[in-house]
Amino acid sequence: MTRNVYSLSISAQATLNMHSLNNEGGEGNQITTRMVNIVGEDGRLHNVNAISGDMIKHIQAEHVFRLLSGRGDVPLCAGCREFNANRISADAEYGKAIEGKSDAEAITLLLESCALDDMAGNLITAGNRSIPRKSVAEFSWVVGLPELTTTDSYFHVKYASERSAEARAAEAEEERRKANLGQAIFHRPASSGVYAIVTNFEVARIGFNDVTQTYAVDEAQRALRYRALLESVLYTFIEPNGAMRGTQNPHIVDFKGIVAVSSDVIPAPTMSPINSGYREQLKSVRQALEKIRPGAVTLSQFDSLAQFSEVMVEQLETTAPYTLGY
Repeated sequence: MTRNVYSLSISAQATLNMHSLNNEGGEGNQITTRMVNIVGEDGRLHNVNAISGDMIKHIQAEHVFRLLSGRGDVPLCAGCREFNANRISADAEYGKAIEGKSDAEAITLLLESCALDDMAGNLITAGNRSIPRKSVAEFSWVVGLPELTTTDSYFHVKYASERSAEARAAEAEEERRKANLGQAIFHRPASSGVYAIVTNFEVARIGFNDVTQTYAVDEAQRALRYRALLESVLYTFIEPNGAMRGTQNPHIVDFKGIVAVSSDVIPAPTMSPINSGYREQLKSVRQALEKIRPGAVTLSQFDSLAQFSEVMVEQLETTAPYTLGY
């Protein structure tokens, strides 16, 4: 029996070792990792390593792009077919098409023209316009748990096999000594620890025009987009892309949490895994919601990446997007 999904959320802890997926930048020969200040469950401030939600969302959007590229049954705009960061705003034909049209008509055309812009959202700047399309997918910062996450800086040497005499002569004596006749010294960070992840997906809004409060695409098209969305989410956690994967591909040691699904006009609840009792909290929330919306929320607990994959595949096989009845 097919179950309609209004929204889906994931609250999880991931154990990652020796990764450098998201950095602040570099100064000299030192790469600086991304650090944030959070309040732990002990009520105190902590400075921890983190991966931005922008990075995770980009990973998920890239998986959607790969899943839909070359398919004829789900549309992509000219910008998204090239995975242009501006997406439909880079589509000249779309810019011409929305000239003289209302914001509502411009959003409808976006939804009809591109599944990626539909689900990932966009600020439409084509045709000298500024029209927002809110994303269906929402990602939190992925933050390390205090006392369980650490970052170290590691010494590296890059050997240059060919260097001209002119290049060597141009360097200062101190730099030549440090470079050791062709060896460039630099420091690269790597982080290890347990990370808290919270994501939410407004499934009912796939293909939905928030201005007109109507759907711009039919149910069959929404179902295809929904399947691509769920598949991309699964692959995001199987393969967390990011910076420096060429030599610092993360060790995924563990992945556990809860997938919450709502089948009525009620949010799928989330709870930050910064709180060690997040699973019990979510179960208590579901029990409370049962009193006002019986059967509306289901929770699927997983204790490994394999179990998470099974949960997501089951969603793919047994669910469809909820249709708002306005």
